[in-house]
Amino acid sequence: MHARVITLAAAAALLLTVTACDDGSAKSAPSAKASSAPASGSAPSATPSATPSAPLAFGQTISTSDPKSGTGATVTVLGYEHDFSARVSADEEGGTSGYVWAAVEIKVCSTKGTVGTTRNPWAVAYADGARVQPSSSTYGDFPKPEYPHEADIKTGDCLRGKTVFAVPGKQRPAKILYTSSILPEPAEWAVPPQ
Repeated sequence: MHARVITLAAAAALLLTVTACDDGSAKSAPSAKASSAPASGSAPSATPSATPSAPLAFGQTISTSDPKSGTGATVTVLGYEHDFSARVSADEEGGTSGYVWAAVEIKVCSTKGTVGTTRNPWAVAYADGARVQPSSSTYGDFPKPEYPHEADIKTGDCLRGKTVFAVPGKQRPAKILYTSSILPEPAEWAVPPQ
């Protein structure tokens, strides 16, 4: 099994973002591990890394566990679809030229406790530093299943769905990011070439 350890601080912030329980009272750091295997129950302890890890491959999960709050989750990116058709084009929606719709398939599972999740911290990132946030639009012909704007997941349950982005049509993103203002460093998945 190929596994990489991510920065402990990033994992702590990731858990707080996934569980939506940043009430300012969290003091203990959860353990974290990146793995290509599905999570089973609770995540093992990990040693913090002083340097950022390379981007994960699609399907590799980040597992987090926080004994103090009693919650745990796994997060992964399952796939990327570039330039799908919808009744309203990305250019029509955004008043742009040369943009297309793209979808990122995401999966979040609660390994312990009720976990809150949202699509807002996700982004697609390009080699030149540009980032695109998820579209706020939803059309009936967008790829299914659709990842909800917000949802709660109880222990043992997972949430899988696709989040849509309006992206430059002639560029392929380099990475899918899971980030928020409380993350010191985004979790990253490399987008494979076409």
